[in-house]
Amino acid sequence: MQSEAYRYILWLWSAVGIVWLAGSVTAKRAARVEAAGTRAAHMALTVLAFTLVFTERAGIGPLGWRFVPASAAIEWAGFVLTFAGCAFAIWARFMLGGNWSGSVTVKHDHQLVLRGPYLLVRHPIYSGALLGLLGAAITVGEVRGLAGFAIAFYAWLMKSRMEEAFMTEQFGSQYTQYRQRVKAIIPFIL
Repeated sequence: MQSEAYRYILWLWSAVGIVWLAGSVTAKRAARVEAAGTRAAHMALTVLAFTLVFTERAGIGPLGWRFVPASAAIEWAGFVLTFAGCAFAIWARFMLGGNWSGSVTVKHDHQLVLRGPYLLVRHPIYSGALLGLLGAAITVGEVRGLAGFAIAFYAWLMKSRMEEAFMTEQFGSQYTQYRQRVKAIIPFIL
Protein backbone atom coordinates (compact mmCIF):
# COMPACT_ATOMS: atom_id res chain seq x y z
CA MET A 1 0.00 0.00 0.00
CA GLN A 2 1.29 3.45 -0.92
CA SER A 3 1.94 5.94 1.84
CA GLU A 4 0.65 9.49 1.74
CA ALA A 5 4.20 10.81 1.28
CA TYR A 6 4.68 8.51 -1.72
CA ARG A 7 1.42 9.68 -3.30
CA TYR A 8 2.56 13.30 -2.97
CA ILE A 9 5.87 12.35 -4.57
CA LEU A 10 3.99 10.94 -7.55
CA TRP A 11 2.14 14.26 -7.83
CA LEU A 12 5.43 16.17 -7.71
CA TRP A 13 6.96 14.11 -10.49
CA SER A 14 3.77 14.49 -12.52
CA ALA A 15 4.09 18.27 -12.13
CA VAL A 16 7.67 18.08 -13.39
CA GLY A 17 6.45 16.14 -16.43
CA ILE A 18 3.76 18.73 -17.14
CA VAL A 19 6.26 21.60 -16.89
CA TRP A 20 8.59 19.77 -19.29
CA LEU A 21 5.83 19.11 -21.82
CA ALA A 22 4.53 22.67 -21.64
CA GLY A 23 8.03 24.09 -21.91
CA SER A 24 8.89 22.05 -24.98
CA VAL A 25 6.51 24.25 -26.96
CA THR A 26 8.71 27.32 -26.39
CA ALA A 27 12.05 25.66 -27.20
CA LYS A 28 14.17 27.17 -29.95
CA ARG A 29 15.02 25.18 -33.06
CA ALA A 30 18.10 22.99 -32.76
CA ALA A 31 21.21 23.85 -34.75
CA ARG A 32 23.10 20.73 -33.63
CA VAL A 33 21.76 17.55 -31.99
CA GLU A 34 23.38 14.53 -30.37
CA ALA A 35 23.42 11.25 -32.28
CA ALA A 36 20.24 9.18 -32.15
CA GLY A 37 22.06 6.21 -30.61
CA THR A 38 23.34 8.15 -27.61
CA ARG A 39 19.91 9.71 -27.17
CA ALA A 40 18.28 6.26 -27.20
CA ALA A 41 20.81 4.88 -24.70
CA HIS A 42 20.24 7.81 -22.34
CA MET A 43 16.46 7.44 -22.59
CA ALA A 44 16.65 3.69 -21.94
CA LEU A 45 18.74 4.23 -18.80
CA THR A 46 16.40 6.98 -17.59
CA VAL A 47 13.31 4.82 -18.12
CA LEU A 48 15.02 1.95 -16.29
CA ALA A 49 15.94 4.26 -13.39
CA PHE A 50 12.40 5.62 -12.98
CA THR A 51 10.94 2.12 -13.37
CA LEU A 52 13.10 0.83 -10.53
CA VAL A 53 12.20 3.73 -8.26
CA PHE A 54 8.47 3.86 -9.00
CA THR A 55 7.42 0.28 -9.83
CA GLU A 56 6.77 -1.86 -6.79
CA ARG A 57 7.02 -5.05 -8.87
CA ALA A 58 10.68 -4.19 -9.56
CA GLY A 59 11.47 -5.13 -5.95
CA ILE A 60 12.53 -8.67 -6.85
CA GLY A 61 15.07 -10.46 -4.64
CA PRO A 62 17.74 -8.12 -3.26
CA LEU A 63 16.11 -5.16 -5.06
CA GLY A 64 13.21 -5.52 -2.60
CA TRP A 65 15.39 -5.43 0.52
CA ARG A 66 14.93 -2.37 2.72
CA PHE A 67 17.89 -0.06 3.21
CA VAL A 68 16.05 2.20 5.68
CA PRO A 69 13.44 1.23 8.26
CA ALA A 70 9.83 1.79 7.28
CA SER A 71 8.62 4.87 9.15
CA ALA A 72 6.52 7.92 8.46
CA ALA A 73 9.41 10.21 9.46
CA ILE A 74 11.73 8.67 6.86
CA GLU A 75 9.02 8.75 4.19
CA TRP A 76 8.34 12.44 4.82
CA ALA A 77 12.07 13.23 4.86
CA GLY A 78 12.21 11.63 1.41
CA PHE A 79 9.26 13.76 0.33
CA VAL A 80 11.06 16.94 1.46
CA LEU A 81 14.13 15.97 -0.58
CA THR A 82 11.92 15.18 -3.58
CA PHE A 83 10.13 18.51 -3.28
CA ALA A 84 13.41 20.43 -3.02
CA GLY A 85 14.94 18.55 -5.95
CA CYS A 86 11.91 18.93 -8.23
CA ALA A 87 11.60 22.63 -7.37
CA PHE A 88 15.30 23.16 -8.14
CA ALA A 89 14.99 21.35 -11.49
CA ILE A 90 11.90 23.37 -12.44
CA TRP A 91 13.63 26.63 -11.49
CA ALA A 92 16.57 25.65 -13.71
CA ARG A 93 14.22 24.71 -16.55
CA PHE A 94 12.56 28.14 -16.40
CA MET A 95 15.94 29.88 -16.36
CA LEU A 96 16.95 28.07 -19.58
CA GLY A 97 13.85 29.23 -21.42
CA GLY A 98 14.02 28.44 -25.13
CA ASN A 99 17.55 27.05 -24.82
CA TRP A 100 16.20 23.88 -23.16
CA SER A 101 15.97 20.56 -24.92
CA GLY A 102 15.36 16.99 -23.81
CA SER A 103 18.35 15.91 -25.88
CA VAL A 104 21.84 17.34 -26.07
CA THR A 105 21.63 20.23 -28.52
CA VAL A 106 22.92 23.61 -29.46
CA LYS A 107 20.03 25.89 -30.38
CA HIS A 108 19.84 28.62 -32.97
CA ASP A 109 20.77 31.82 -31.12
CA HIS A 110 21.82 29.71 -28.12
CA GLN A 111 22.62 31.77 -25.04
CA LEU A 112 24.82 30.64 -22.17
CA VAL A 113 22.79 30.90 -18.95
CA LEU A 114 24.94 31.84 -15.93
CA ARG A 115 22.34 32.99 -13.40
CA GLY A 116 19.98 31.49 -10.87
CA PRO A 117 20.70 27.81 -10.17
CA TYR A 118 23.45 27.92 -12.83
CA LEU A 119 25.53 29.88 -10.31
CA LEU A 120 25.51 26.79 -8.05
CA VAL A 121 25.99 23.95 -10.57
CA ARG A 122 26.41 23.72 -14.33
CA HIS A 123 23.67 21.11 -14.71
CA PRO A 124 21.02 22.06 -12.13
CA ILE A 125 18.22 20.16 -13.88
CA TYR A 126 20.16 16.94 -13.35
CA SER A 127 21.10 17.99 -9.82
CA GLY A 128 17.49 18.67 -8.91
CA ALA A 129 16.19 15.53 -10.60
CA LEU A 130 18.80 13.44 -8.80
CA LEU A 131 17.88 14.94 -5.44
CA GLY A 132 14.22 14.28 -6.27
CA LEU A 133 14.95 10.66 -7.18
CA LEU A 134 17.04 10.20 -4.03
CA GLY A 135 14.13 11.49 -1.98
CA ALA A 136 11.75 9.09 -3.72
CA ALA A 137 14.20 6.23 -3.16
CA ILE A 138 14.34 7.04 0.55
CA THR A 139 10.54 7.14 0.75
CA VAL A 140 10.31 3.78 -1.07
CA GLY A 141 13.04 2.48 1.24
CA GLU A 142 14.02 -0.48 -0.95
CA VAL A 143 17.31 -1.20 -2.71
CA ARG A 144 15.54 -0.85 -6.07
CA GLY A 145 15.23 2.87 -5.35
CA LEU A 146 18.96 3.20 -4.75
CA ALA A 147 19.65 1.18 -7.91
CA GLY A 148 17.39 3.49 -9.89
CA PHE A 149 19.10 6.54 -8.40
CA ALA A 150 22.55 5.13 -9.29
CA ILE A 151 21.49 4.40 -12.88
CA ALA A 152 20.05 7.91 -13.28
CA PHE A 153 23.21 9.42 -11.81
CA TYR A 154 25.34 7.52 -14.33
CA ALA A 155 23.03 8.40 -17.25
CA TRP A 156 22.93 12.11 -16.43
CA LEU A 157 26.64 12.28 -15.70
CA MET A 158 27.35 10.84 -19.16
CA LYS A 159 24.82 13.20 -20.75
CA SER A 160 26.35 16.17 -18.92
CA ARG A 161 29.77 15.32 -20.34
CA MET A 162 28.36 15.41 -23.85
CA GLU A 163 26.69 18.75 -23.09
CA GLU A 164 30.01 20.05 -21.77
CA ALA A 165 31.65 19.23 -25.10
CA PHE A 166 28.84 20.96 -27.05
CA MET A 167 28.95 24.06 -24.83
CA THR A 168 32.76 24.29 -24.92
CA GLU A 169 32.67 24.09 -28.70
CA GLN A 170 29.90 26.72 -28.89
CA PHE A 171 31.12 29.19 -26.25
CA GLY A 172 34.87 28.53 -26.05
CA SER A 173 36.79 30.24 -23.27
CA GLN A 174 33.63 31.69 -21.72
CA TYR A 175 32.39 28.17 -20.99
CA THR A 176 35.86 26.94 -19.99
CA GLN A 177 36.08 29.70 -17.37
CA TYR A 178 32.57 28.85 -16.16
CA ARG A 179 33.61 25.18 -15.78
CA GLN A 180 36.56 26.26 -13.64
CA ARG A 181 34.33 28.29 -11.29
CA VAL A 182 31.23 26.08 -10.94
CA LYS A 183 30.96 22.34 -10.24
CA ALA A 184 28.92 20.16 -12.61
CA ILE A 185 26.25 18.38 -10.55
CA ILE A 186 26.92 18.56 -6.79
CA PRO A 187 27.67 22.09 -5.52
CA PHE A 188 31.30 22.52 -4.34
CA ILE A 189 32.01 18.76 -4.82
CA LEU A 190 31.44 17.30 -8.30
